Amino acid sequence: MSAELSNTLEPLSPEDTRHLALALRAEIARVIVGQEAVVSEVLATILAGGHCLLRGVPGLAKTLLVKTFAEAVDLRFSRIQFTPDLMPSDIIGAEVIDDDRSGGERRVRFLPGPVFANILLADEINRTPPRTQAALLEAMQEGQVTVGGHRHTLPQPLFVLATQNPIEQEGTYPLPEAQLDRFMTNVVMSYPSLDEERTMLMQTTGVRTATVRRVADGPTLQRAQRLVRDIVAATNIVEAVAVLVRATRPGASSDVPAFVTEWVRWGAGPRAGQSLLLLAKARAALDGRPAVSLDDVRAMALPVLRHRVLLNFQAEADGVEVDALVTRLVNAVLLQ
Repeated sequence: MSAELSNTLEPLSPEDTRHLALALRAEIARVIVGQEAVVSEVLATILAGGHCLLRGVPGLAKTLLVKTFAEAVDLRFSRIQFTPDLMPSDIIGAEVIDDDRSGGERRVRFLPGPVFANILLADEINRTPPRTQAALLEAMQEGQVTVGGHRHTLPQPLFVLATQNPIEQEGTYPLPEAQLDRFMTNVVMSYPSLDEERTMLMQTTGVRTATVRRVADGPTLQRAQRLVRDIVAATNIVEAVAVLVRATRPGASSDVPAFVTEWVRWGAGPRAGQSLLLLAKARAALDGRPAVSLDDVRAMALPVLRHRVLLNFQAEADGVEVDALVTRLVNAVLLQ
Protein backbone atom coordinates (compact mmCIF):
# COMPACT_ATOMS: atom_id res chain seq x y z
CA MET A 1 0.00 0.00 0.00
CA SER A 2 1.06 3.58 -0.58
CA ALA A 3 2.30 5.73 2.26
CA GLU A 4 -0.31 7.09 4.65
CA LEU A 5 -1.39 10.68 4.31
CA SER A 6 -0.22 13.31 6.74
CA ASN A 7 -2.57 13.87 9.68
CA THR A 8 -2.18 17.63 9.20
CA LEU A 9 -4.28 17.56 6.03
CA GLU A 10 -7.81 18.88 6.41
CA PRO A 11 -10.21 16.32 4.91
CA LEU A 12 -12.45 17.48 2.11
CA SER A 13 -16.13 17.45 3.04
CA PRO A 14 -18.30 14.63 1.66
CA GLU A 15 -20.30 17.10 -0.41
CA ASP A 16 -17.18 18.74 -1.85
CA THR A 17 -15.77 15.32 -2.68
CA ARG A 18 -18.96 14.40 -4.52
CA HIS A 19 -18.79 17.67 -6.49
CA LEU A 20 -15.12 16.99 -7.28
CA ALA A 21 -16.02 13.56 -8.63
CA LEU A 22 -18.84 15.02 -10.73
CA ALA A 23 -16.53 17.68 -12.15
CA LEU A 24 -13.84 15.12 -13.04
CA ARG A 25 -16.41 12.82 -14.65
CA ALA A 26 -17.80 15.72 -16.67
CA GLU A 27 -14.38 16.71 -18.00
CA ILE A 28 -13.47 13.12 -18.86
CA ALA A 29 -16.83 12.70 -20.63
CA ARG A 30 -15.86 15.56 -22.97
CA VAL A 31 -13.34 13.20 -24.55
CA ILE A 32 -14.23 9.65 -23.49
CA VAL A 33 -17.60 8.35 -24.70
CA GLY A 34 -19.28 5.91 -22.32
CA GLN A 35 -17.10 3.70 -20.08
CA GLU A 36 -18.82 5.11 -16.98
CA ALA A 37 -18.00 2.05 -14.86
CA VAL A 38 -14.35 2.20 -15.91
CA VAL A 39 -14.12 5.91 -15.07
CA SER A 40 -15.71 5.29 -11.67
CA GLU A 41 -13.25 2.50 -10.86
CA VAL A 42 -10.27 4.62 -11.92
CA LEU A 43 -11.46 7.60 -9.84
CA ALA A 44 -12.07 5.35 -6.83
CA THR A 45 -8.53 3.98 -7.19
CA ILE A 46 -7.09 7.47 -7.27
CA LEU A 47 -9.08 8.64 -4.24
CA ALA A 48 -8.00 5.49 -2.41
CA GLY A 49 -4.37 6.43 -3.11
CA GLY A 50 -3.64 3.40 -5.27
CA HIS A 51 -2.31 2.51 -8.70
CA CYS A 52 -4.39 1.17 -11.57
CA LEU A 53 -3.77 -1.34 -14.36
CA LEU A 54 -6.01 -0.73 -17.39
CA ARG A 55 -6.53 -3.76 -19.61
CA GLY A 56 -8.29 -3.82 -22.96
CA VAL A 57 -7.90 -4.46 -26.65
CA PRO A 58 -6.32 -1.74 -28.82
CA GLY A 59 -8.44 1.28 -29.70
CA LEU A 60 -10.59 1.48 -26.56
CA ALA A 61 -9.00 4.79 -25.40
CA LYS A 62 -7.04 3.40 -22.45
CA THR A 63 -4.18 5.83 -22.99
CA LEU A 64 -6.58 8.66 -23.86
CA LEU A 65 -8.47 8.13 -20.60
CA VAL A 66 -5.31 8.55 -18.55
CA LYS A 67 -4.20 11.59 -20.53
CA THR A 68 -7.63 13.19 -20.20
CA PHE A 69 -7.62 12.73 -16.43
CA ALA A 70 -4.14 14.26 -16.30
CA GLU A 71 -5.42 17.29 -18.21
CA ALA A 72 -8.29 17.71 -15.73
CA VAL A 73 -5.99 18.03 -12.71
CA ASP A 74 -3.17 20.50 -12.05
CA LEU A 75 -0.47 17.89 -11.53
CA ARG A 76 2.79 16.97 -13.20
CA PHE A 77 2.17 14.34 -15.87
CA SER A 78 4.70 11.96 -17.39
CA ARG A 79 4.39 9.20 -19.95
CA ILE A 80 6.66 6.20 -20.54
CA GLN A 81 6.23 4.08 -23.64
CA PHE A 82 7.44 0.66 -22.51
CA THR A 83 9.52 -1.19 -25.09
CA PRO A 84 11.77 -4.29 -24.96
CA ASP A 85 14.94 -2.15 -24.92
CA LEU A 86 13.82 0.13 -22.08
CA MET A 87 16.28 0.20 -19.16
CA PRO A 88 15.53 0.83 -15.45
CA SER A 89 17.51 4.08 -15.63
CA ASP A 90 15.14 5.27 -18.36
CA ILE A 91 12.40 5.20 -15.73
CA ILE A 92 13.92 6.16 -12.39
CA GLY A 93 16.89 8.23 -13.60
CA ALA A 94 20.64 7.82 -13.31
CA GLU A 95 23.75 9.34 -11.79
CA VAL A 96 26.05 11.18 -14.17
CA ILE A 97 29.52 12.64 -13.74
CA ASP A 98 29.96 16.36 -14.32
CA ASP A 99 33.39 17.72 -15.15
CA ASP A 100 34.22 21.06 -13.59
CA ARG A 101 36.69 22.36 -16.18
CA SER A 102 37.61 25.44 -14.17
CA GLY A 103 38.45 23.58 -10.96
CA GLY A 104 39.38 20.25 -12.49
CA GLU A 105 36.97 18.38 -10.22
CA ARG A 106 34.35 15.80 -11.00
CA ARG A 107 30.96 15.66 -9.32
CA VAL A 108 28.26 13.00 -9.34
CA ARG A 109 24.84 14.38 -10.09
CA PHE A 110 21.48 12.61 -10.17
CA LEU A 111 19.27 13.12 -13.21
CA PRO A 112 15.65 12.32 -12.30
CA GLY A 113 13.72 10.07 -14.66
CA PRO A 114 10.07 10.37 -15.76
CA VAL A 115 8.89 8.57 -12.62
CA PHE A 116 9.37 11.89 -10.81
CA ALA A 117 5.83 12.99 -11.58
CA ASN A 118 2.41 12.97 -9.94
CA ILE A 119 0.65 11.03 -12.68
CA LEU A 120 2.73 8.42 -14.48
CA LEU A 121 1.31 6.74 -17.58
CA ALA A 122 3.08 3.41 -18.06
CA ASP A 123 1.92 2.62 -21.58
CA GLU A 124 1.96 -1.09 -22.55
CA ILE A 125 3.80 -2.02 -19.39
CA ASN A 126 4.02 -5.69 -20.38
CA ARG A 127 6.27 -4.90 -23.37
CA THR A 128 9.37 -4.43 -21.24
CA PRO A 129 11.46 -7.13 -19.49
CA PRO A 130 10.90 -7.94 -15.80
CA ARG A 131 14.09 -6.13 -14.80
CA THR A 132 12.68 -2.85 -16.07
CA GLN A 133 9.19 -3.59 -14.74
CA ALA A 134 10.74 -4.08 -11.31
CA ALA A 135 12.13 -0.53 -11.41
CA LEU A 136 8.61 0.65 -10.59
CA LEU A 137 8.16 -1.56 -7.51
CA GLU A 138 9.87 0.70 -4.98
CA ALA A 139 8.26 3.80 -6.48
CA MET A 140 4.75 2.33 -6.33
CA GLN A 141 5.10 0.86 -2.86
CA GLU A 142 7.23 3.38 -0.96
CA GLY A 143 7.05 6.60 -2.99
CA GLN A 144 10.82 6.70 -3.49
CA VAL A 145 13.60 5.33 -5.69
CA THR A 146 17.11 4.24 -4.74
CA VAL A 147 19.98 5.00 -7.10
CA GLY A 148 23.62 4.44 -6.19
CA GLY A 149 22.69 3.81 -2.58
CA HIS A 150 20.90 7.15 -2.27
CA ARG A 151 17.15 7.43 -1.73
CA HIS A 152 15.22 10.01 -3.69
CA THR A 153 11.69 10.87 -2.57
CA LEU A 154 9.07 11.10 -5.31
CA PRO A 155 6.55 13.94 -5.48
CA GLN A 156 3.19 13.32 -3.87
CA PRO A 157 0.54 12.40 -4.71
CA LEU A 158 1.79 9.69 -7.08
CA PHE A 159 -0.53 7.69 -9.32
CA VAL A 160 0.81 5.00 -11.64
CA LEU A 161 -1.73 4.25 -14.35
CA ALA A 162 -0.53 1.43 -16.59
CA THR A 163 -2.08 0.03 -19.76
CA GLN A 164 -1.87 -3.51 -21.04
CA ASN A 165 -3.03 -5.23 -24.23
CA PRO A 166 -4.39 -8.70 -23.33
CA ILE A 167 -4.51 -10.01 -26.91
CA GLU A 168 -1.08 -9.69 -28.48
CA GLN A 169 1.35 -11.85 -26.49
CA GLU A 170 4.30 -12.01 -28.92
CA GLY A 171 7.16 -9.87 -27.65
CA THR A 172 5.51 -9.27 -24.27
CA TYR A 173 6.58 -10.11 -20.72
CA PRO A 174 3.76 -11.08 -18.32
CA LEU A 175 3.80 -9.05 -15.14
CA PRO A 176 4.93 -11.16 -12.16
CA GLU A 177 2.50 -11.58 -9.27
CA ALA A 178 4.54 -9.27 -7.03
CA GLN A 179 4.24 -6.50 -9.62
CA LEU A 180 0.52 -7.12 -10.15
CA ASP A 181 -0.13 -6.97 -6.42
CA ARG A 182 1.17 -3.38 -6.33
CA PHE A 183 -1.74 -2.34 -8.53
CA MET A 184 -4.72 -1.67 -6.33
CA THR A 185 -7.11 -2.37 -9.21
CA ASN A 186 -7.14 -4.18 -12.53
CA VAL A 187 -9.75 -2.35 -14.60
CA VAL A 188 -10.97 -3.99 -17.79
CA MET A 189 -12.25 -1.82 -20.65
CA SER A 190 -14.78 -3.45 -22.99
CA TYR A 191 -16.16 -2.53 -26.40
CA PRO A 192 -18.62 0.40 -26.49
CA SER A 193 -22.33 -0.05 -27.14
CA LEU A 194 -23.81 0.76 -30.53
CA ASP A 195 -25.09 4.16 -29.38
CA GLU A 196 -21.75 4.99 -27.76
CA GLU A 197 -19.89 4.00 -30.91
CA ARG A 198 -22.14 6.23 -33.02
CA THR A 199 -21.48 9.16 -30.70
CA MET A 200 -17.75 8.47 -30.72
CA LEU A 201 -17.66 8.40 -34.53
CA MET A 202 -19.48 11.73 -34.75
CA GLN A 203 -17.27 13.42 -32.15
CA THR A 204 -13.93 12.24 -33.47
CA THR A 205 -14.30 12.66 -37.23
CA GLY A 206 -15.17 16.36 -37.38
CA VAL A 207 -13.15 19.53 -37.11
CA ARG A 208 -13.96 20.30 -33.48
CA THR A 209 -11.71 19.05 -30.72
CA ALA A 210 -12.80 18.78 -27.12
CA THR A 211 -11.00 20.90 -24.54
CA VAL A 212 -10.59 19.74 -20.96
CA ARG A 213 -10.58 22.20 -18.05
CA ARG A 214 -8.51 21.74 -14.93
CA VAL A 215 -10.93 21.20 -12.07
CA ALA A 216 -8.63 19.90 -9.31
CA ASP A 217 -5.10 20.13 -7.99
CA GLY A 218 -2.79 18.01 -5.87
CA PRO A 219 -3.80 19.34 -2.43
CA THR A 220 -7.49 18.92 -3.26
CA LEU A 221 -6.97 15.29 -4.28
CA GLN A 222 -4.95 14.64 -1.13
CA ARG A 223 -7.71 16.14 1.00
CA ALA A 224 -10.20 13.88 -0.77
CA GLN A 225 -7.89 10.93 -0.05
CA ARG A 226 -7.89 11.94 3.62
CA LEU A 227 -11.69 11.94 3.61
CA VAL A 228 -11.65 8.40 2.22
CA ARG A 229 -9.60 7.31 5.22
CA ASP A 230 -12.19 8.93 7.50
CA ILE A 231 -15.16 7.15 5.93
CA VAL A 232 -16.76 4.80 8.45
CA ALA A 233 -16.61 1.04 7.86
CA ALA A 234 -18.77 -0.88 10.32
CA THR A 235 -17.64 -4.13 11.89
CA ASN A 236 -19.82 -6.20 9.56
CA ILE A 237 -18.20 -4.53 6.52
CA VAL A 238 -14.69 -5.27 7.76
CA GLU A 239 -15.76 -8.84 8.50
CA ALA A 240 -17.23 -9.24 5.01
CA VAL A 241 -14.01 -8.03 3.37
CA ALA A 242 -11.87 -10.35 5.49
CA VAL A 243 -14.10 -13.37 4.84
CA LEU A 244 -14.22 -12.70 1.09
CA VAL A 245 -10.46 -12.34 0.71
CA ARG A 246 -9.78 -15.44 2.81
CA ALA A 247 -12.29 -17.38 0.74
CA THR A 248 -10.02 -16.98 -2.31
CA ARG A 249 -7.31 -19.10 -0.64
CA PRO A 250 -7.66 -22.85 -1.16
CA GLY A 251 -7.06 -24.73 2.07
CA ALA A 252 -7.18 -21.60 4.23
CA SER A 253 -10.19 -22.89 6.19
CA SER A 254 -13.09 -25.30 6.02
CA ASP A 255 -15.36 -22.45 4.88
CA VAL A 256 -13.60 -22.06 1.51
CA PRO A 257 -16.06 -23.01 -1.26
CA ALA A 258 -15.37 -26.28 -3.04
CA PHE A 259 -15.02 -24.61 -6.45
CA VAL A 260 -12.20 -22.42 -5.10
CA THR A 261 -10.35 -25.50 -3.87
CA GLU A 262 -10.88 -27.13 -7.26
CA TRP A 263 -9.87 -24.25 -9.52
CA VAL A 264 -7.64 -21.82 -7.60
CA ARG A 265 -3.89 -22.28 -7.25
CA TRP A 266 -3.11 -19.17 -5.20
CA GLY A 267 -5.51 -16.77 -3.54
CA ALA A 268 -5.31 -13.08 -2.72
CA GLY A 269 -2.98 -11.80 0.01
CA PRO A 270 -3.67 -9.31 2.82
CA ARG A 271 -3.00 -6.35 0.51
CA ALA A 272 -6.17 -7.30 -1.36
CA GLY A 273 -8.24 -6.80 1.79
CA GLN A 274 -6.67 -3.41 2.42
CA SER A 275 -7.32 -2.38 -1.17
CA LEU A 276 -10.91 -3.61 -1.16
CA LEU A 277 -11.83 -1.80 2.04
CA LEU A 278 -10.19 1.44 0.88
CA LEU A 279 -11.90 1.24 -2.50
CA ALA A 280 -15.26 0.60 -0.87
CA LYS A 281 -14.67 3.74 1.19
CA ALA A 282 -13.66 5.66 -1.94
CA ARG A 283 -16.83 4.55 -3.75
CA ALA A 284 -18.89 5.83 -0.84
CA ALA A 285 -16.96 9.11 -0.89
CA LEU A 286 -17.58 9.52 -4.64
CA ASP A 287 -21.31 9.36 -3.89
CA GLY A 288 -21.02 11.74 -0.94
CA ARG A 289 -21.96 9.04 1.61
CA PRO A 290 -20.39 8.98 5.10
CA ALA A 291 -20.30 5.19 5.50
CA VAL A 292 -19.52 2.07 3.49
CA SER A 293 -22.20 -0.38 2.41
CA LEU A 294 -21.97 -4.01 1.29
CA ASP A 295 -22.86 -2.81 -2.22
CA ASP A 296 -19.60 -0.86 -2.25
CA VAL A 297 -17.68 -4.02 -1.38
CA ARG A 298 -19.50 -6.03 -4.05
CA ALA A 299 -18.89 -3.36 -6.70
CA MET A 300 -15.14 -3.14 -6.07
CA ALA A 301 -14.41 -6.84 -5.49
CA LEU A 302 -13.82 -7.74 -9.14
CA PRO A 303 -11.23 -5.04 -10.00
CA VAL A 304 -9.40 -5.84 -6.74
CA LEU A 305 -9.36 -9.63 -6.99
CA ARG A 306 -9.19 -10.49 -10.70
CA HIS A 307 -5.42 -10.01 -10.88
CA ARG A 308 -4.70 -11.49 -7.44
CA VAL A 309 -6.39 -14.88 -7.88
CA LEU A 310 -4.29 -17.37 -9.82
CA LEU A 311 -6.19 -20.26 -11.41
CA ASN A 312 -4.75 -23.75 -11.80
CA PHE A 313 -4.54 -26.13 -14.76
CA GLN A 314 -7.87 -27.73 -13.90
CA ALA A 315 -9.61 -24.36 -14.27
CA GLU A 316 -7.96 -23.87 -17.65
CA ALA A 317 -9.05 -27.35 -18.75
CA ASP A 318 -12.61 -26.65 -17.61
CA GLY A 319 -12.70 -23.29 -19.41
CA VAL A 320 -13.11 -21.30 -16.17
CA GLU A 321 -12.21 -17.60 -16.33
CA VAL A 322 -11.09 -15.62 -13.32
CA ASP A 323 -13.82 -12.97 -13.64
CA ALA A 324 -16.53 -15.61 -13.58
CA LEU A 325 -14.95 -17.32 -10.59
CA VAL A 326 -14.61 -14.08 -8.60
CA THR A 327 -18.20 -13.11 -9.41
CA ARG A 328 -19.43 -16.52 -8.26
CA LEU A 329 -17.36 -16.23 -5.09
CA VAL A 330 -18.75 -12.77 -4.30
CA ASN A 331 -22.29 -14.07 -4.74
CA ALA A 332 -21.54 -17.09 -2.55
CA VAL A 333 -19.90 -15.15 0.29
CA LEU A 334 -21.59 -11.72 0.35
CA LEU A 335 -25.15 -12.80 -0.45
CA GLN A 336 -25.40 -15.32 2.39
